[in-house]
Amino acid sequence: MRRKEQLNTNQIYHIYIKSISDYRIFNNSEEFCRMMDLLLYYQIRNEVKYSDFIQQKQVAEYGFRKFIEIISKNKEKIVQIIAYCLMPTHIHLILKQLEEKGISSYMGSVLNSYTHYFNAKHRRKGPLWESKFKNILVINDEQLIHLTRYLHLNPTTAFLTDKPEQWSFSSYGEYSSLTNANPKLCQYSDILEINPLEYKKFVNDRIAYQKELAKIKNLLLD
Repeated sequence: MRRKEQLNTNQIYHIYIKSISDYRIFNNSEEFCRMMDLLLYYQIRNEVKYSDFIQQKQVAEYGFRKFIEIISKNKEKIVQIIAYCLMPTHIHLILKQLEEKGISSYMGSVLNSYTHYFNAKHRRKGPLWESKFKNILVINDEQLIHLTRYLHLNPTTAFLTDKPEQWSFSSYGEYSSLTNANPKLCQYSDILEINPLEYKKFVNDRIAYQKELAKIKNLLLD
C-alpha cells in the first residue's frame, strides 16, 4: 500500500481535485455557490454537518454568510483559504494548513458534503471525484503570487470567459477589488501584500500567456 503523504502544519499547498472522467460537477450558479459555501463553512472546526447547520433558525435570520461571520469569531479554523478557482470539472485551492491533518479533514468534509448534495439533486449514485486530492507544497511568496495568477486565469485559458473578472467562482474579485465586501472566503493579507489595481494589471497582462508561466510550471497539477 502506498504511504500517504503527511501535510505539514503552517505550510501552504496547492490543492487540486477533478471529477471522474471529467464529469461536469458544476452545471449552474446554484451548484457553484453550494461549493463556495462549503469551502467557507468547513474551514471552521465544527462538528455540525452543513446540511444541518443551514436548517438553524439563526441562519434564516442573519443569512448564511453573515451568520458564519458571527460564529467564526469564536471558533478556530483548521485551514486558511488563500485563493480558489472552481471550474466545471475540477477545483483549485491554495490552502494553509493550520492544524495537523487539517487539509485532509477539510477536503474530506467539503467533497463528501458536495457529493451527497449533487447525487441527491441529480438522482445518481457513486463517487463524484476521480481520486484523493493532489497537493504540492508552495515554497515561497514568488511562487505563491504566480500561482494565484494561474488559478485566476483558469477560466480564460479554458475559454469560459474573456476576462477573469467575468468569472464569479474564483477569488479573483477578492484580489482585484477595492471594495471590502464581507465575509470573504480568502484570507491572504498576512501572507501577501496585494494592491488591487496592480494585481489586476499583473493578471490581465498575461491572459494570452497563461501556458507560458514558467515560474509556476512545477506547481501545476493538471
